[in-house]
Amino acid sequence: MIMSPTVDRQPDQEPRLQWEAEQLVSGSLAAELIGRQFPRLRGAPVELLATGWDNTVYLVDGQWAFRFPRREIALPGIRREIAVLPRLAPHLPLPVPVPELVGTPSDAYPWPYWGTRLVPGTELAEANLTGRARALAGASVGRFLRALHDPHLIGLAVQAAPDLPEDPMRRADPGFRAAHARPLLERLARSAAWVPDPAVERLFGTAERLGPPAGRAVIAHGDLHLRHLLVGQSGDASGVIDWGDVCLADPAVDLSLAYSGFAGPARAALLAAYGPVDAEREMRARVLALSICAALAVYALSDSRASLLRESLAGLARAVSG
Repeated sequence: MIMSPTVDRQPDQEPRLQWEAEQLVSGSLAAELIGRQFPRLRGAPVELLATGWDNTVYLVDGQWAFRFPRREIALPGIRREIAVLPRLAPHLPLPVPVPELVGTPSDAYPWPYWGTRLVPGTELAEANLTGRARALAGASVGRFLRALHDPHLIGLAVQAAPDLPEDPMRRADPGFRAAHARPLLERLARSAAWVPDPAVERLFGTAERLGPPAGRAVIAHGDLHLRHLLVGQSGDASGVIDWGDVCLADPAVDLSLAYSGFAGPARAALLAAYGPVDAEREMRARVLALSICAALAVYALSDSRASLLRESLAGLARAVSG
């Protein structure tokens, strides 16, 4: 299970400044904190699993993933994950991380953290899926999102987290997302990583007339992208991770993955499993797909992540494809 950055943080800053840690948890400190609060894991092997903008993640005893916030801005999301994920997990057809071991603040580390049983799989961004395997993943995603967006889950989530926000990043607002994406795309063009595509600006120009969505919100993952879908060796989806942006939102927010991660028969399989998506919702999802892929590509370029850069640039092309 990999924990990756939230992709919306202050795109006007230099990339490195966006994810500079306020609290660094070393492997030795993680072992000390976990051993002190969870005696059954005292002395268990601790190894770094991943670092993102907002979290550092350690694998403990080969089966537990412990997530330590790196920045204060991540704390509301951490608390919502702790509250909401145990309520949602039984109703979803794919594994999600469930906080089972919740650490409390101490003199050694001032923030809450939590451990979940490892969700196995490879990020879609790293899996290099093609053909039938990507169609399998697409169908799995469609079924997952259909279950997640069931209106019956709203009450469960809001009961667990009454402060659950409604689309706090304005991800379903095409005008806002286009404004977020343009400077990132300009940065990619200046670096020669991406050749500007006129279809992108045409989509922005059309979608910006929509304004914010007026329909009923659903429970949304909130940050579902190429790094947060895990797939197995066969290509079938194996889990959905990193729920720090869980919120109420238009379904387009999560459906953006249909347009960033899938195209052709694979996208058709996803949408067939999910259900009808009207033209307006599709347009919102496509614009968000461009915004997210632009941010991921800038991150990948600055952090020398070749696979993520390749897949993010491919996502830009998919987002404007038929």
